[in-house]
Amino acid sequence: MKIFKLFIFLILVTTQGIALAERIKDITSIKGVRNNQLVGYGLVVGLDGSGDKTAFTVQSLKSMLGQYGITLPANVNPQVKNIAAVAIHANLPAFAKIGQTIDITVSSLGSAKSLRGGSLLMSPLKGVDGNIYAMAQGNLIVGGLGVEGADGSSLKINIPSVGRIPNGASIEREIANPFASGDNIVLHLKRPDFTTAKRLADTINHVLGPNNAFAQDSVTVAINAPQNVSQRVGFVSFIENLEFQPGEAAAKIIINSRSGTVVIGNHVKVYSAAVSHGDLTVTITNSQEVSQPQPLSNGVTALKIDTDIQVEEEDSRMFRFPEGVTLSEIVRAVNQVGASPGDLVAILESLKQVGALSAELIVI
Repeated sequence: MKIFKLFIFLILVTTQGIALAERIKDITSIKGVRNNQLVGYGLVVGLDGSGDKTAFTVQSLKSMLGQYGITLPANVNPQVKNIAAVAIHANLPAFAKIGQTIDITVSSLGSAKSLRGGSLLMSPLKGVDGNIYAMAQGNLIVGGLGVEGADGSSLKINIPSVGRIPNGASIEREIANPFASGDNIVLHLKRPDFTTAKRLADTINHVLGPNNAFAQDSVTVAINAPQNVSQRVGFVSFIENLEFQPGEAAAKIIINSRSGTVVIGNHVKVYSAAVSHGDLTVTITNSQEVSQPQPLSNGVTALKIDTDIQVEEEDSRMFRFPEGVTLSEIVRAVNQVGASPGDLVAILESLKQVGALSAELIVI
């Protein structure tokens, strides 16, 4: 088993029976209302000798000069150090209009050591369809720093070959959006779940009346909406602020193999099993007791479950888990003897392999 050398955190989610209401806008998105990625290529100029001399940078420089009537001989390749070829990317928000601006990120493509102090020349940004949707230009803000000494020593802080330009691109083309078309608004759950989809539709129907919302699958809920655009905006504003109780997530255990973090979700159960691991012996037993009320007290007979955990360090090296014990009890037993979360990971893997763990075990 892999030994974790870093300090390991164990997180146990024990919120069974506690359900919190969520706003519809926090757990859903509207079909068609989305960002679109833009990408472009350009030149950053004005660098303090930290540019690159790659072939495509020189070619780009000659092409740019040619657009302004300056023609260099074919066999002349200027070796300048103050320019750099860069890739530009940005997100075009939904409903973005012509003339609005968006932030852009500029990254070096060649061997440029730093983009600090540079200016991006006008560069088109294209979408996946090849059309130009924005034009980028401006002075870069670079958070990184890189310096070198005469003896070859160097120091770098963060990444100086990447910078940003706030409001660095102006939108030149709008993207058609289906929000105002059709007879309904379609909501997509960010976490697919049939129970959540049904509860969402039921909540909307409870407020608007029956047969106004329809759960189509574990992700999609369609809602009848006004045809008038202004009314539709107000309608969506009202819907997205409604609160309801989502369905609880399926039983899962997430193990981060790099950091050793273990996250145990709700509803995880362990069936009767025994695991041999290390030199620990953990015994968990559940006993049922009947609580009788006093005579003439109008009380109710209740069934009480008492859990007894015993931990011993002996040669038998056996973990014994009875039917239906929860993982919270297992974790508590393991923690009582100071065992590492790495031991718990090994136990969980063993329980899953023998079919005694009623949860999905995910290793990331």
